[in-house]
Amino acid sequence: IFSKSTLTAAATALLISFGAATPSRATPSIVIDVASGAVLSHDQATAAWFPASVTKLMTAYVALDAVRQGRLTLDTPVMMSPRACRAAPSKMGFRAGSEVTLHNALVMLMVKSANDIAVAIAEGVSGSVEAFADEMNRASASLGMTQSVWYNPNGLPDERQVTSARDLAILGRALYLQFPEHANLFNIGAMQLGKQIIPTHNHLLGRYPGADGMKTGFTCSAGFNLVASATRGGRRLIAVVLGAPNPILRTAKTAALLDRGFQSGTAVASLASLPSSGPTAAPDLRDAVCRHRGPAAAEFMAEIEDASVPVASGVPLLDTLSGAQQQHTNAKEIAHLPRPRFEAVPVYVGRTPGYVGPVARTRAPGAPVGEQTDLTAYAAQSEPADADASPISSLRPTQFASPREARKSREGGARRGKSR
Repeated sequence: IFSKSTLTAAATALLISFGAATPSRATPSIVIDVASGAVLSHDQATAAWFPASVTKLMTAYVALDAVRQGRLTLDTPVMMSPRACRAAPSKMGFRAGSEVTLHNALVMLMVKSANDIAVAIAEGVSGSVEAFADEMNRASASLGMTQSVWYNPNGLPDERQVTSARDLAILGRALYLQFPEHANLFNIGAMQLGKQIIPTHNHLLGRYPGADGMKTGFTCSAGFNLVASATRGGRRLIAVVLGAPNPILRTAKTAALLDRGFQSGTAVASLASLPSSGPTAAPDLRDAVCRHRGPAAAEFMAEIEDASVPVASGVPLLDTLSGAQQQHTNAKEIAHLPRPRFEAVPVYVGRTPGYVGPVARTRAPGAPVGEQTDLTAYAAQSEPADADASPISSLRPTQFASPREARKSREGGARRGKSR
């Protein structure tokens, strides 16, 4: 388990070496078999990388672990603090003092990738972002994620916060093996809040045969990241792709790697056997991803060509509504398929009807859920602004849904939701 002194030393080393880090041509990737942990393919899987919003998989892990320990329940309301409300987009935009059940918060975290909700979850579980980051690091170490260091629960830019494709594969596998009852949390195509349908950013869902979850992430420095899972014939694989130059190529490469993984099925290594030297500085892809996109896209396309399997050997895609069989589709075409339709999962602001219990909010270190503490100095802190974050509009307070409206949405308009 990381001690504070270890984390401080690691952070110092990162800051010293950060300026020397330069991106390489290829970008990290790995494909693993969830049941066995066997590595089916890997490329620079232990290279340090900025996680961006795939950080939220670790946030979900710590929150679900807290539920498992009985510290709170999925019905426990988490309160939006001033600090949470000041988080940079993407965000839900709820007012300070608003309450959201932990279950609804986790759905918002996975689908909308809401940075303000990530802070509210962190404060609700641990009392503060800093205490939650300590829990993230302890959980990460216990899982064997030796190249990961966490400082915030949402992945907003912090040059000290790094991970690797290998570590993210370990995390994704742990979520499925330790919390199988919550697997559907990572497989939501859209959610509905009031009259608004909010789609997933994971473009494999509904397009790639067997795709069943996980999380996307993006900042200019990290590029476009994806942890994706797919299941065929009872066999689940996880693919991690980091640093793609755009979401279309991210989706295409992940599909190609999954295709190859399902067809070959041959282990080339184990997660434990991949070399790991601990957290190091991550490359900054800002120039390649957000300033000079053309060359980066061309190089990345070459990687997709290397990973792709012949179209004739691919698995036919299924239309998500009619079940009608379509033509064999190359991995490169996956992201260009029509937007699938999903039955949106309803979410709402407020407590579960009839809930009687504590509210999870900011509190002193070690204090139990429900204890209120004056943390004015802490609440004045804010997350770093990020001009690179996805510019998704916040919801107006008048768009908040109630539990009653959420029940109505299950019966009607939710069926009309579409994914991006």
